Order: sequence, then structure tokens, then C-alpha cells
Amino acid sequence: MKEFEYIDRGKKDILAFIPGWALDYRIFSNLNLNFNYIFPKKLHFFNFKKELFNFLEYKKIKKVSLFGYSLGGFLAVDFALSYKEKLEKLILVSIRKKYKKEELEEIEVLLKKNKKAFLYKFYRNLFYSNLNFLRYKELFKYYIDNLGLEYLIDGLSYLKVAELFIEPLRKLNNIKFIHGKNDKIAPILEVINIKKNLKNAELIIYKNTGHLVFLEKNIDNIL
Repeated sequence: MKEFEYIDRGKKDILAFIPGWALDYRIFSNLNLNFNYIFPKKLHFFNFKKELFNFLEYKKIKKVSLFGYSLGGFLAVDFALSYKEKLEKLILVSIRKKYKKEELEEIEVLLKKNKKAFLYKFYRNLFYSNLNFLRYKELFKYYIDNLGLEYLIDGLSYLKVAELFIEPLRKLNNIKFIHGKNDKIAPILEVINIKKNLKNAELIIYKNTGHLVFLEKNIDNIL
């Protein structure tokens, strides 16, 4: 069960965090939500839902809420639809319906050409404010130095087949979307259109925020 870490914070409910592409669990370190935490220490994109289910069974956890950020939103939905009996809340942050295969293939080419240069630009584009980006520059330097090319490409491979289908989501309760109005990665109109077709969901939009909305605005009290 080395893929996950459980942190008992003395809370009643449990929240599993799922990071986006080219990130890891450290991106959530500044959040102070009213939950005990589950962090994925190692992401295996195509096996994630089964690995999380096995971990919950091992820890005898009956219900869990999911905080799926960007790529992690697709993983969260995969789990939620496969194990509905385990789901408490589904929180989808900076999500979009689908990424274009051609754009992902172009990213792969740029990564192979110069991983450091591409990732630096990518991380900058996660923010609305350059000052907010600079606050976390050491964390992004860690990612640039430590995230391997194979892992990054594996994440792109998952994104090529990942898609948010509306009809299955209608069978779930307690869905919340959180999005930055100025998101450059996942355009705001896309999540607005998703929400229009889901009466069982709530959408919270933050102004003057980008793709990493929870690092630019305090969301601690909205869950």
C-alpha cells in the first residue's frame, strides 16, 4: 500500500487528493480542509482507481470524498463511477471535458526536445498572477528536476483517452466544480457547459485566478 499515505488530522470525514499532470501531492500542502487526508505518493494513471479502492479496503474506510485536480479530475470520476458505494463527495477542480490528442502529442514533442524549458512555461501558465507563481518557484523547480520524462509521457497517454461524459455523472450526488475564471489550461466556458447539463452539481468560479485556483484563492471553507 505504498502508493498512498493516510493522515489522521482528527477530523470526521476523509478526503483523497488527486494531483494534475506534472505535479504530485505536494501541490496540496497549503490547504487546510476539514478532512483527514489521503495522498497518492505514486500515481499509476491506468491502475489508480483499483489501487485507491484496495487502499480504502486495507484501511477499512467505508466512504471517501475525492478532490480531483485537472488530470486528477478524470481519475476521480473514474473511481467515483466504478465504486459509487465508496463515494461521499466529488470535488472536481480545474476540469475540462477532454484534451485534444493533437495538442498532447505536441506537448510530448516539446518535452522530449527540452523538458526543463517546457515545464517552466507550463507551470507559469497555471497561474493568473506572476507573483503567485514566484511564491511557489522552489516547488516547481523540484518538479522540473525530479519528474521523469517517462512519467510525464505516461500522464499524457492517459489524457489522450480521458473524457468527462455527462450521462454517467447524472447518477452521482454531491458534485462540486471549482474553477478559476482566467484558467489558460481549462477554459471557463467548458466547465460552465458541463454544469448546465448537471442539475446535481454546484459550480464555484473564482475571479482573477488561473488553473491552480486553490493556490491563488483560499478555498478552505467551501467544502
